[in-house]
Amino acid sequence: MKKINETDNWNDREWAAAAAWLSGEDNGDGENARILAGEEADIMKKWNDLKYSEEKPVDIDKAWVKLNGRIEAAERPVMPLPFKRTPFLTTIARIAAMVLIVAALGWLLFEVAAPQKITLTSDSDQKNLEALLSDGSTVFLNRNSSLTYPKNFMSGTRKVSLKGEAFFDIVPDEEHPFIIDAGKAKIQVLGTSFNVITENADNEVEVYVASGKVMVTSVDGAGSLTLEPEYVGKVSGRNVTQERNSNVNYLAWHTGMLSYDGECLEVVFEDLKRAYNIEVRVADPEINDFRLTSPFEQQSQDTIIKLICTTFGLRSVREGNTYILFR
Repeated sequence: MKKINETDNWNDREWAAAAAWLSGEDNGDGENARILAGEEADIMKKWNDLKYSEEKPVDIDKAWVKLNGRIEAAERPVMPLPFKRTPFLTTIARIAAMVLIVAALGWLLFEVAAPQKITLTSDSDQKNLEALLSDGSTVFLNRNSSLTYPKNFMSGTRKVSLKGEAFFDIVPDEEHPFIIDAGKAKIQVLGTSFNVITENADNEVEVYVASGKVMVTSVDGAGSLTLEPEYVGKVSGRNVTQERNSNVNYLAWHTGMLSYDGECLEVVFEDLKRAYNIEVRVADPEINDFRLTSPFEQQSQDTIIKLICTTFGLRSVREGNTYILFR
C-alpha cells in the first residue's frame, strides 16, 4: 500500500511557503520546509546540491517549477523528460573526453617513437650468425641462440637482450653505455669485445672478456664486479665471481681455431662438444688419456675426427651428432 504523506494534501499556498523558505525569501520558522525535508529526502538532497553549488546561483523560479511538479504529479501520469546535461555532467564529459584523447595520442606517440625491435635467432646447425647493430657494433650468435635489439638506438643507452651464447664486438661510446640483458645478469660496457653465455652447464651467466673491461651485475643488483681481459665472470643468483681463463680454446666456436700441445683427448673432446656441438665417446676409457699435439684451423668436425683417428690408429663410427672411437 502506498504511504500517505502530509504533503500529499498541501495546497498551493503551503507549497509556496515551503519553497519561499528554502530559497531564502522567507525568514520565518520554515515549518512547511521541515515537513518536506522529513518526507521527501530525495527532493531535499537535490535542493541542497543546487543551493550550495559554487558553479552558479540557484534559480528560484526553476526551483519552484520543480516543487510545483510534485503537486501536478498526482493528477497526470509521469512522462519521461528529455535528458538535460548539467554543468557537472558536462565537466565530467569533457574530462573523460580529454583523458581518451591524451591516451590515444600517447599510444600513437609510443607506436611512432618507440624503436622497432628485431630478433635474430640461430638454429642448431648455425654458428657465427652475424648481427650488425646501428652503432656499428657486431654480434655473432652461437647455435640455438637469439638476440633482440632495436633497429636504431634512440635513447641514452644501447640496450639488447640475449638468450644463449654470443660474441660481442662493441664500438666505443662513453656517452652511450652498451647494456646486455642476459636474464640472470646485466652486462654493461663502453667499448670492448667479449663472450656471453646466458646459461652454462651450471645454470650460471658466464662472461669472458677478450679486450677492454666489462661490468657484470646480478639481476637484483646485489653482486657486481668489473672484468679485465682474459677473465671469466660467473653470476649465480646474488653471487658474482671471477677467475682467469685457462682454456686457450674458449672462443673456438667463434674463431674456428683449436690448438693443442700435449693435451689429453678427454679435454679435446669437451672442446669439440662446445665448438661443434658434437659428442665423442670412446669404447676404451684409455683412449681419453692419449695426448694430442696439433692445431686445427677452420676444419670440419669430420676432418678433425679423422685426423685424431689417424694420429692414434683408431677407427670411428658416426651416429647423428655422436662419434664413437675404438681401436
